[in-house]
Amino acid sequence: MLVNAYGAHAGDQPLQPLQITRRAPGAHDVQIDIAFCGICHSDLHQVRAEWYGTQFPCVPGHEIVGRVAAVGAHVDGFRPGDLVGIGCIVDSCKHCADCDDGLENYCDGMIGTYNFPTPDAPGWTLGGYSQQIVVHERYVLRIRHPEEQLAAVAPLLCAGITTYSPLRHWNVGPGKKVGVVGIGGLGHMGIKLAHALGAHVVAFTTSDSKREAALQLGADEVVVSRNAEEMAAHAKSFDLILNTVAAPHDLDAFLVLLKRDGNMTLVGAPATPHASPNVFNLIMKRRTLAGSMIGGIAETQEMLDFCAEHGIVSDIELVRADQINESYERMLKGDVKYRFVIDNATLAG
Repeated sequence: MLVNAYGAHAGDQPLQPLQITRRAPGAHDVQIDIAFCGICHSDLHQVRAEWYGTQFPCVPGHEIVGRVAAVGAHVDGFRPGDLVGIGCIVDSCKHCADCDDGLENYCDGMIGTYNFPTPDAPGWTLGGYSQQIVVHERYVLRIRHPEEQLAAVAPLLCAGITTYSPLRHWNVGPGKKVGVVGIGGLGHMGIKLAHALGAHVVAFTTSDSKREAALQLGADEVVVSRNAEEMAAHAKSFDLILNTVAAPHDLDAFLVLLKRDGNMTLVGAPATPHASPNVFNLIMKRRTLAGSMIGGIAETQEMLDFCAEHGIVSDIELVRADQINESYERMLKGDVKYRFVIDNATLAG
């Protein structure tokens, strides 16, 4: 079937209206009418061919929420009318150790929601800047938030799980001291989630102007990372530092804030590599430096349920489809608190 979408035909061209083809639902498929789709920084990088391998036309979007329109004959977990979401994964091999462990995000055969190979036309996946999507039931997520929060739920499908997964992996909870570096799309979710998990949360920012906003998000303390005295006051005290900054910066400045056996996990993906940290900042206190990428389907469902229980959503600005290009430029300038979300009803014109 043909549906309206927004995408680009080349990396140096703006996104524009176009039509794409969606397959008819198979026996295990769920067809979803998309209500809202979040705009992720990775959308911009991929559609502008700043990351390798972009195929055009490129239709981005992997923070998808909407209602089930139809289900295949063998689907028994969803029915028309259900509120559901689709995140960054629409397929995987289903039989490797990662898939068996519910960590499809690390499967070598993972298929992302856009720009990954698929038998469907045109040969690669097309994302959520569109009216509809058809996905195997295994990768469909149930949304339990009130319907009026649906637009603000969308960024949880990427920004939410990207920060929730390392917080859960490193057993964040009461009695733990957690730092969150960066107060943007990822960082603001990291603060909210770490606070809800019961940790003592310290937000790191380069700008004193963000201090009050971080406190309102749930931070117990705010440190301006350019202030040497504020940084030194937290030396050797953190159990975990969640680093969300997607630009190269001095990792050592944060590693020395970890206590013995503390960990810093990187979730931001800079276009150029970080400088290598001083190995002595790791070995002298048995500290670790790790990375984390989104989360598996079961963990994403756990995150959504946790957020529904605790009333957590993303702080968003809702935009029309014809404002996507403008939103990209504003996102590059940091001119959003904290995520843009597309009203997909405006794709119809």
